[in-house]
Amino acid sequence: MHQRSLAFLRALLDAPGPSGFEVGPARLWCGEAQGIADQVRQDVSGNSYATLLGRARPPAGGAGGGGVMFAGHIDEIGLMLVHIDDDGFLTFDPVGGWDEQVLVGQRVLLLSKGGPVPGVIGKKPIHLMEKEDRDKVSRAKDLWIDIGARSKAEAAERVRVGDPGVLAGPVVELPNGRLVSRGLDNRIGAFVVLEALRLLAADRPTVDVTAVATAQEEIAFTGGGARPSAVELSPAVAVVVDVTHATDVPGLEKKRHGDVRLGGGPVLTRGSAANPRVVEQLIAAADAEEIAYALQAAPRQTGTDADSIFTAQRGIPTGLVSVPNRYMHSPSEMVDLADLERAARLLAAFARRVQQGADFVPR
Repeated sequence: MHQRSLAFLRALLDAPGPSGFEVGPARLWCGEAQGIADQVRQDVSGNSYATLLGRARPPAGGAGGGGVMFAGHIDEIGLMLVHIDDDGFLTFDPVGGWDEQVLVGQRVLLLSKGGPVPGVIGKKPIHLMEKEDRDKVSRAKDLWIDIGARSKAEAAERVRVGDPGVLAGPVVELPNGRLVSRGLDNRIGAFVVLEALRLLAADRPTVDVTAVATAQEEIAFTGGGARPSAVELSPAVAVVVDVTHATDVPGLEKKRHGDVRLGGGPVLTRGSAANPRVVEQLIAAADAEEIAYALQAAPRQTGTDADSIFTAQRGIPTGLVSVPNRYMHSPSEMVDLADLERAARLLAAFARRVQQGADFVPR
């Protein structure tokens, strides 16, 4: 991976941005996009857009005038402060889907009005537990955040109810191109769609291509930011980039969860929100570019922004490209940098195949 892209990725991952509070990473994303795209903007939902104009602009209102949409959500799971007790300890609720046992003993960074506030997640020590409580699963309601305050008044000078936070920890690079960080789900989706635009800028496609860093996917019970962004763009076709579970770790049943490996290339989803003709064009592009890939089945929902986009407007033909990810929804998720590069190349190759008036109706 080019050093500039890697530096951008590291900065993007280090920027705290839980669902609903994506301003920090979105600002970095838009700053990088300014040097790539023809148009960069944001909307009231927290989505960020970077558009590369195609070589052949369609007439206003013409068929397929929306061009291609690439979407990767920029939010991450996190925490939110809900109460300050008399001794200055903070209770919190998870933002997004946590395995709550992961939270025990973690360091946190709260995003307060006055700036970042560090703290730790506390739990009753095992030495002081009753025997019957020692084997119980930890729950967020039984944990607290300690920011070193001695009273409610002192804590309230630094934080307030509704402040979000994330688990603290820097990006770590391991051998064989492995990258470890919190928030890889799905800050890397936002990274990949912009990297695809960077590749396209060197050899423009026929149609306009817009990369979107969508907001609030992790709490997207009503579509998050993906649905309003899809309605805003009304694209001829959309491809969502997210992560999927790498099943190359001990104890996972491949017959049930599929065979997905770090370094094995992007994963293309079939079924559910994935338009069959979009899938076949993604496969054709991967084959032509000699990009390794795997297939994944989604007989019901995909659990990604694709679920919100393919039903927007009167329906938008949508594809889903996923990056293998180990240890999802933890502070130490892991991906392979080669998979990010391959995913970006695949998106660029797909966009170059899309022509004005492209027909994605399954027949």
